[in-house]
Amino acid sequence: MDSTYIFLQHYWWFLVSLLGALLVFLLFVQGGQSMLFTIGKTEIQQKMLLNSTGRKWEFTFTTLVTFGGAFFASFPLFYSTSFGGAYWVWMLILACFVIQAVSYEYQSKKGNLLGKKTYQVFLLLNGILGPILLGTAVGTFFNGAEFIVNKAQLTDVAMPVISTWANPWHGLEAAFVFWNICLGLAVFFLARIQALLYFINNIDDKEIIERSRKHLVIETILFLIFFLTFLVHLLLADGFAVNPETSEVYMQPYKYFINLIEMPLVLVVLLVGVVGVLYGIIRTILSATWRKGIWYCGSGTVLTVLALLLCAGWNNTAYYPSIADLQSSLTIQNSCSSPFTLKVMSYVSILVPFVLAYIFYAWRSLDLHKITEKEMEKNDNHSY
Repeated sequence: MDSTYIFLQHYWWFLVSLLGALLVFLLFVQGGQSMLFTIGKTEIQQKMLLNSTGRKWEFTFTTLVTFGGAFFASFPLFYSTSFGGAYWVWMLILACFVIQAVSYEYQSKKGNLLGKKTYQVFLLLNGILGPILLGTAVGTFFNGAEFIVNKAQLTDVAMPVISTWANPWHGLEAAFVFWNICLGLAVFFLARIQALLYFINNIDDKEIIERSRKHLVIETILFLIFFLTFLVHLLLADGFAVNPETSEVYMQPYKYFINLIEMPLVLVVLLVGVVGVLYGIIRTILSATWRKGIWYCGSGTVLTVLALLLCAGWNNTAYYPSIADLQSSLTIQNSCSSPFTLKVMSYVSILVPFVLAYIFYAWRSLDLHKITEKEMEKNDNHSY
């Protein structure tokens, strides 16, 4: 295989992984929604919390759409297999985010039919289900899904479909795999941790900050239980390896642990990410005045998730394994776009740093002044 084509495959898996990592960081918006009634005890406090996360929900939604779009363009067979086969999971995820958008926009509108509390309950549901469902879906990258790929079926005029699902659940069966749920709950509690850190950084209210610091301990313990359980299992479990000569997929003991050893830079990224997450949390807990934990924890989250996703796709690993038919498993080699498509998209990806710079500028402008009770009492058109 052409070396340029191999590079492009790895390059685009890196970009997709980076988008996925950024998405997990931005799930602090969902984490904040799940704690709306826990941290906010009064109506004005709840309004402060909603505005703190509400001014960022577009970033999360846009990143989710971009993540899906990048997957479609660079690895179309995954898109058609997972999004087309496990459609119940993805439909639930999209429904959660659509409900979020509607709720933010209409909860404070005068004369809305459902009432403010109803929309807030919708946000609560999105805050709980969104991270758990996304984490569960990503868990299938390591634990596999039940699908069969048959490219010869494209010649079937009656049903020219490459991938078929091996059960009638169409993705919902992932919720019955313990390790998938374990990752989903780890993502959920991590989102809540980051939301608490963001509240501490972004809101100027003594009660909210004190309550956030108190809950930070509980959420951290729960996160560590589920994350470490998943991580230890992942490093000790058999993984889905690919023979580079024959493209045969086979089970290899300690595959993901071996990936980290054989890709030391990825291991360093993982360790730095974990340290960043723990540093942001622990220093915030120990210091009553330090309020910058979100940036250390957030950066650490991006690095940690990036490293895990790179382990799932690089170093001759099947990133979307099939437990119904091992040889149907998807790799970055057998599921990617053509060399021409990847090359053209790579030129477009040069614009990514400029987009990130704009996001940084917009974010900084929104966070230039901390949210206060006085600001919320103005009831202007710029608040939720």
